[in-house]
Amino acid sequence: MATQYGQGYAREYDPGHDVHEVYGRGGRGGGAEGRGHRLPAGLRAPFEGRSWREFSYLMLSLPLSVLMFTLTVTMVSLGAGLLVTFVGIPLLAATLATCRGFGTLERARARGLLGLDVAEPEPLRPRERGVLAWTGAMFRSGSSWRHLLYALVHLPWAVFAFTVALTLWAYGWATLTYPLWFWVFPMWAGQGGLQLYGDGTHRIYLDNPFEITVTALVGLLFTMATPWIVRGLTTVDRVLVHGLLGPSRLSARVVELESDRGVVVNTAAADLRRIERDLHDGAQARLVALAMDLGLAKEKVTEDPEAAARMVDEAHGEVKTALQELRDLARGIHPAVLTDRGLDAALSSVASRCTVPVSVDVDLPSRPAPAIEGIAYFTVCELLQNVSKHSGAQRGVVDVWRAEDRLMLQVEDDGVGGADVTGGSGLAGLAERLDAVDGLLVVDSPVGGPTRVTAELPWRA
Repeated sequence: MATQYGQGYAREYDPGHDVHEVYGRGGRGGGAEGRGHRLPAGLRAPFEGRSWREFSYLMLSLPLSVLMFTLTVTMVSLGAGLLVTFVGIPLLAATLATCRGFGTLERARARGLLGLDVAEPEPLRPRERGVLAWTGAMFRSGSSWRHLLYALVHLPWAVFAFTVALTLWAYGWATLTYPLWFWVFPMWAGQGGLQLYGDGTHRIYLDNPFEITVTALVGLLFTMATPWIVRGLTTVDRVLVHGLLGPSRLSARVVELESDRGVVVNTAAADLRRIERDLHDGAQARLVALAMDLGLAKEKVTEDPEAAARMVDEAHGEVKTALQELRDLARGIHPAVLTDRGLDAALSSVASRCTVPVSVDVDLPSRPAPAIEGIAYFTVCELLQNVSKHSGAQRGVVDVWRAEDRLMLQVEDDGVGGADVTGGSGLAGLAERLDAVDGLLVVDSPVGGPTRVTAELPWRA
């Protein structure tokens, strides 16, 4: 694992699921160090692939923007002029569809040349089949209108960025390499060198060694500065592509909530199936056997009182076992100690039943929302089960605290490590359930240990 999360990992959450990591309570950040370079960034930039890809992006932007702008304005004008007929409406819808097609091209170009991965916008949702339904869905889609806006506003920016980038790039490399080609002027142009100034009486040429050297140094400055200017220009393109050609924050949030709703429904269904199975195979089976045993004992009361007494005694033991199973099942649904005394007492009770010695530290100024408190309890229960079954640890630590408006849980053990949240493991399911309530699960488990699992939940549901 490249990042070490100490006690106090937290994040600030926004609806777009941007994560800004902050650390408290002794947290520390780590990671693989970047490889060192012998040349400073300013000297490397003109030769880096990123600089040339960004320059290529700006060079391609102008012809594509001219084509996109011309086609869009033509189709919009024609469609608006034909609105008095029925033809104008589908033509405007076709214009929006064309802009969406150009948007697909622009996202692919930004992904390949700028390394900007923008998700596809929300798909059209026609209410029924047919051209009219498709046309209505196209007009209702905010993404379609944002694509149209991009087609209109990108051209002036593309002209400006193309002119600045090409001018700086061409003049920078031309003057930097001037010592290599200045001989062209006296040999083929009949003048001493590159003309710096000229009028009817005076002409100044860059033709002596000092002037040639100064020209090359100026070119070096231009060449070193141009990649950073180009990078600034492409930053505006990144903003335009991300803001106008990607999904809106609202639609992305809707899609996320739909996915989370599916996770919650599936989890609830799985819990109900588990409860039904536990009741059927456990307490229900014991109670059926108990009823049969009591029936036999009733028949033997007069014939063989001693045998009946033994059967009643055995039935008494079965009742105790069934009651214990029902208590365990109720605890698995929602423990009474959690409702009555909160996370501190409930987690201490769980830790006392763990096969590994576990210390619990709960530092909460107040109790979170009941739903969040229940999720936190069952999260720690599942993590401690993993510690008991798979870690091979000698000890464990559970730490719970509040970081601003987030409830933080951390379970750490000194076991063999190697836990992985991917690959369909129990941790993956736990991560999905936490994500359904805007939570987060971070696993730091290098091979050889120790394992540190940090869960984050909203303080209020």
